[in-house]
Amino acid sequence: MPEIAEYVNHGARFITPAVVEKVLRKLPLWKAEFTQIAAPKYPHLVDQLEFLANAVEDFAEGAYKDLPYSALTAAVFALTYAHKKVDIIPDYINETGRADDSSVVRAVLIMHEKAFARYATANGFEWSRITSRP
Repeated sequence: MPEIAEYVNHGARFITPAVVEKVLRKLPLWKAEFTQIAAPKYPHLVDQLEFLANAVEDFAEGAYKDLPYSALTAAVFALTYAHKKVDIIPDYINETGRADDSSVVRAVLIMHEKAFARYATANGFEWSRITSRP
């Protein structure tokens, strides 16, 4: 996990307010696309992506102001990464195509666990359902 965390931190450094704005405009479409992910080996990926998208939207709209900027940029990086079809492991590869997406999303949730757990509590999400198998 340290390599993935380093990768996320590196990528998040390039997330600027302008990038956040671009992602915000695309998020409704991306959220719809994320619901179509068929990744049985990664059963929480869709819910985790939706959670991160909601956190980004709520922060940007001012509905939740307590998200640290580092958590916001990491979430935007993870959403952008998951949206790309060709990344470290191309999404079209059966069985493993979403492994890297899941790892990046999971790293973001772990690295910023306290911040996202507070967001979940404040917004009525059950944090344990976002982070673990039911």
